[in-house]
Amino acid sequence: MRNTLILATTALLTLSASAYAQSTVIVEETDPVMTESTVVVPGEVRTYVLEQQVPSVAYEGDVLIGKVIPDTVEVHPVDGYGDYAYTVVNERRVIVNPQTRTVVQVLE
Repeated sequence: MRNTLILATTALLTLSASAYAQSTVIVEETDPVMTESTVVVPGEVRTYVLEQQVPSVAYEGDVLIGKVIPDTVEVHPVDGYGDYAYTVVNERRVIVNPQTRTVVQVLE
């Protein structure tokens, strides 16, 4: 009887450990992707960029949020907002971080 009780207890503990191991959650990390909601651009900056008349630059790469604009593309400062600059690429107005040249927002 005692051996049966020990055997039953051992089996129960083994099953509990197996059940616990099966409930482990595996999280895969992915590259972070910036979205328009990641950086809140002041309305004044958007308005300023939309009102400026600068020529569009032809560029073959994708102009996406989080991508870096190459040095060959001229960026213009936003008056009164040192954290923002802009350019027009492929007829699309783009707000960038002037220090990193990273696209913050693409205005449609």
